[in-house]
Amino acid sequence: MKISLPFLARAVALAASMLAAPLVVLAQGSDSLVVYNAQHVSLTQAWADGFTKETGIKVTMRNGGDSELGNQLVQEGAASPADVFLTENSPAMALVDAAGLFAPLDAATLAQVPANFRPSHGRWIGVAARTTVFVYNKSKLTAEQLPKSMLDLANPSWKGRWAASPSGADFQAIVSALLELKGETVTAGWLKAMKENATPYKGNSTVMKAVNAGQIDGGVIYHYYHFGDQAKTGENSKNTGLHYFRNEDPGAFVSISGGGVLSTSKHAAQAQAFVKWVAGKGGQEILKTGDSYEYAVGVGAQSNPKLVPLAELQAPKVDPSKLNSKKVSDLMTQAGLL
Repeated sequence: MKISLPFLARAVALAASMLAAPLVVLAQGSDSLVVYNAQHVSLTQAWADGFTKETGIKVTMRNGGDSELGNQLVQEGAASPADVFLTENSPAMALVDAAGLFAPLDAATLAQVPANFRPSHGRWIGVAARTTVFVYNKSKLTAEQLPKSMLDLANPSWKGRWAASPSGADFQAIVSALLELKGETVTAGWLKAMKENATPYKGNSTVMKAVNAGQIDGGVIYHYYHFGDQAKTGENSKNTGLHYFRNEDPGAFVSISGGGVLSTSKHAAQAQAFVKWVAGKGGQEILKTGDSYEYAVGVGAQSNPKLVPLAELQAPKVDPSKLNSKKVSDLMTQAGLL
């Protein structure tokens, strides 16, 4: 029987498509990656959408706070449905890592981020960063009146003049850095003075609004709240300026947002691919062009041009894997702040 060349070509093409089909199913699958997400929802959704567009792998976000989701993962243990954990700050990553719940990340993923933006053990990685700043009302404080160090806010002269959000994971990460840099005695003393001097608010944006309205002279927050508001109407920040402590002061602390793959992930290869994508060119470009105003941390990655460059912040050197959320919570509770 004579077989025509067109018929043979069609048969070969059909066989090839049948062989390729299982690979497509494996890549896309009926299930999606489950990400326990404590980062900002808009940022991580942009990451998820970009990753899905490029790979076809679907991502489901379960959103919550750093401490909430970190403790939930510890409680769930091996029964957790999570494949990936993303945080705003690194103490929650350290908590989950201490429970032995992270799988080692691929070497190619780790190579995408400089050593100072990830723990040396390689079980999770930095995916973004934010810096501590002192937001102040420009009609109430001159440059000469600004605190030279965050530690100066313990001085009685600052009583009733500054604010923070002690219940938030952001501020607790700052205190974690203070604890790591200066030790328990200094940290406990500073927190005791904070109880006397500071006005507590719920949320960094609320602190900034209070400063903008002249209700308080200044406050300790992260930088991106100011930049985000300025990029919109500026109505909650128009009267404020940002003071960068620099000089490796505890108030110049740069907090690392982390990403890690759970060792019990049922989609380990896809989970590794997701973290690699977020820490790589695709995810870091979203930090540069998006509206989160968080810092990109990848090798050679550029942050939004409106931000003070990371290299100019003169941040203190802090090992993100050593930040201790439990000890900080205990110290803040003892000081009457929680």
